[in-house]
Amino acid sequence: MHELVLAEMPSAGDEETGPFVNVHVTVNGAPRSATVETRTLLVHFLRENLSLTGTHIGCDTTNCGACTILLDGKAVKSCTILAVQADGRELRTVEGLETDGKLHPIQEGFIEEHGLQCGFCTPGMMMCSVALLQKNPHPTEEQIRRAISGNLCRCTGYVNIVKAIQHAANKMAGPSGGGRP
Repeated sequence: MHELVLAEMPSAGDEETGPFVNVHVTVNGAPRSATVETRTLLVHFLRENLSLTGTHIGCDTTNCGACTILLDGKAVKSCTILAVQADGRELRTVEGLETDGKLHPIQEGFIEEHGLQCGFCTPGMMMCSVALLQKNPHPTEEQIRRAISGNLCRCTGYVNIVKAIQHAANKMAGPSGGGRP
């Protein structure tokens, strides 16, 4: 799927750079592409090449979950995936949660239930929560806690984050039991 670009892009100073590839993805429903080094992490591709800075860089070791996005509908930590591995695939970032000017229920839940303090972990927590609610629209508190266990928040005791996810689940269920993922 990705196309190897044989010409090397100029580097700063004496640093050598590796080959470059064209990466084509669909992000939040829109086709996007950029030419990047083969070693570029997906989180850096999103932030630096596509200017989608809602995905945060926390640890680069998969410990904190601040970089969590949806890749083909599955929550993944984008700091350990190469951009070339996402070539031809569907990505959803926190910027893609809002639809037609209306906040996603998980965004509303984090606001209504005070599920954030500094906000650094919030995008990753939201994306992890969206994946959970797509898979399990009526999670128990234990299931919510298990689902977010790979995402660290250094500001809260997770109580309000759990309430925010429960709020979103209830809102998405609505009076008819339906809702949007």
